[in-house]
Amino acid sequence: MTDPVLDVRGLAYAYPDGHQALFGVDLHVHHGERVALLGPNGAGKTTLVLHLNGILTPGAGTVEVSGLPVRPENLREVRRRVGVVFQDPDDQLFMPTVRADVEFGPANLGLRGAELERRVVSSLERVGMSDYVDRPPHHLSFGQRRRVAVATVLAMEPEILVLDEPSSNLDPASRRELADIIRSLDVTVLMVTHDLPYAYELCPRSVVLSDGVVVADGPTREVLVDDALMKAHRLELPFGFDPRTVPAP
Repeated sequence: MTDPVLDVRGLAYAYPDGHQALFGVDLHVHHGERVALLGPNGAGKTTLVLHLNGILTPGAGTVEVSGLPVRPENLREVRRRVGVVFQDPDDQLFMPTVRADVEFGPANLGLRGAELERRVVSSLERVGMSDYVDRPPHHLSFGQRRRVAVATVLAMEPEILVLDEPSSNLDPASRRELADIIRSLDVTVLMVTHDLPYAYELCPRSVVLSDGVVVADGPTREVLVDDALMKAHRLELPFGFDPRTVPAP
């Protein structure tokens, strides 16, 4: 096994009000993996994600991205390597056109001219939004805005793509289209989700975080059919969905 592209060791964090959100989390993700991060509300999933590109600083433990420690002096490069797509695309899209939004990150890295244009064209092609390059984002549907938000991150050519609840508020067609896009990407994916069928469809491996600790890490099907584990950590499959009877993706 190669060295992990994401290496979290002993990560602990308490908020200023004293609330301890993480208690010694270990998480190792290898190149090309698609991993679901599951857990009930308040488990610490968002707190963990905010450490991956240095928005939060550990109280204890370490985070490394391809061997690069997540420290203040490395944040510029870390944030290029770890791209986060937020749950609400309107938190990510703020420019007057799709092109301007996708250009924003690479331009801040100093890219100009043909290379900047290549980044824009390539990232929009990968999410099926090339025809909307000159449209204002607020004229797009929610699903289209989510795809543009993914493109803004892909334009940075990250090594790790973190998706926060990617299927939320999508209609069935948009949900399927986004799943096809995620499967096609040649990046490591960490997907934070409450959508357990989506996790089963897209992520061969799942990590369950509960009360600030990792309580399970294994093949997604094995996690979802562990009734005791699911009940203990407030994870419920939707009505009619049973991984025991659904063929593996």
